[in-house]
Amino acid sequence: MPYTEGLSTANLLCINPSCASRFPLGEVIYTCPRCGALLEISAPVGLAAERMKRVWRERRMSNAPEDRSGVWRYRELLPFEDMSRIVTLAEGNTPVLEAPHAARYAGLDALRFKHQGFNPTGSFKDNGMTAGASQALRLGLKRVACVSTGNTSASMAAYASAAGLTPIIFLPHGNISYGKLAQALEYGALTVQVEANFDQILKLVRELAEKTGIYLLNSVNPFRIEGQKTIMVELLDQLDWRVPDWIVLPGGNLGNISAFGKAFRELLALGFIGRLPRFAVIQAEGSAPFCSYFHRRGAFTPVTKPETLATAIRIGDPVSWPKAIQVIDESNGVVEKVSEQEIADAKAVIGQCGIGCEPASAATLAGMRKLVASGMMRKEESVVAVLTGHVLKDPDYIYRYHTDQLATPSGGKISPSFANRPVSVAADLDSIAWLLEDRRIS
Repeated sequence: MPYTEGLSTANLLCINPSCASRFPLGEVIYTCPRCGALLEISAPVGLAAERMKRVWRERRMSNAPEDRSGVWRYRELLPFEDMSRIVTLAEGNTPVLEAPHAARYAGLDALRFKHQGFNPTGSFKDNGMTAGASQALRLGLKRVACVSTGNTSASMAAYASAAGLTPIIFLPHGNISYGKLAQALEYGALTVQVEANFDQILKLVRELAEKTGIYLLNSVNPFRIEGQKTIMVELLDQLDWRVPDWIVLPGGNLGNISAFGKAFRELLALGFIGRLPRFAVIQAEGSAPFCSYFHRRGAFTPVTKPETLATAIRIGDPVSWPKAIQVIDESNGVVEKVSEQEIADAKAVIGQCGIGCEPASAATLAGMRKLVASGMMRKEESVVAVLTGHVLKDPDYIYRYHTDQLATPSGGKISPSFANRPVSVAADLDSIAWLLEDRRIS
């Protein structure tokens, strides 16, 4: 029988220090009923770090469903004790890939990508959704919902259907990648297109969830954050618990940076690691409210009309910014923004590594290039960047870039610095041979 050790008590904690109210895990709430602040899971855990490292490594050899999962393998860090009521699709288990070509482009000596596109539905959302859907099962709820620009909808639909729940997806009309929408339709979700942007729809759906009893599975749900924090636990396991100097990730609704910071904070307190990495969050210029807040502070000002071709991070009013700024400040981190041109070229470079990713993921490489050029990031430092989604999430974007048809949301020209145009040739042996010789293909 797999070894288990860990949670005896856990609750929902208001992150506002002046409130710090606690609520039972069984309450269906997403923000503090007393002050309105975000909630997180607080669980007193006593783990023997070295022993748990061995246990978690040994579970890789087990065929039990909870051990095959790169989330539930680390269940001692999660607020669940009964593994008979979880829903899993063997999520996690995503690789750490060396990318020397991308490192040279960024100006680094070395660079590794933690590629979440290898998840069952092709994005990091699966790590959080397995926990969120499992909580819905534990609560005995039947319907779950999310607002999504793509990846969340695909993931929620898959996990809800696998759990026997009814998935309902609300999305901005016309502002979603068809590759991601196709997944949600295939997994059986009721898909509702609303004439509004992500932030406006989320506000409506949060009110709807309260009135109808639908369980909301956006990243405001603290159980989603619990699942996503295991991305960093798995990363450290893969790195033999050596902490990188930097972890770089794209920033949209800021759930990932919140989850990653929580993971490192807990692992440091438990003695698994001896220090924190520095975090860098990269946003698209047209959807960069967190970057503006980081540099100016004061009141957080949303972007009312967010724009970027990187649809996964086209969010103007990120719900998790209070958690995210805490992570950035405690890690001496930074927030940067990059242009559509920089994202597009960085995406092509990642493709030339044989890796590939969705546009939002490529913001990481574009941001690192700027951080190295400014001296913020040193070329000899160890860096891991998180690629959040699979290369086939936005296939139209790829084709338009390489055929010189890609334009910014405002209609500006994106000139492909690394275009790889398809070529046409007559069905003639000599013509094909001449083409191959002309292009020096050996």
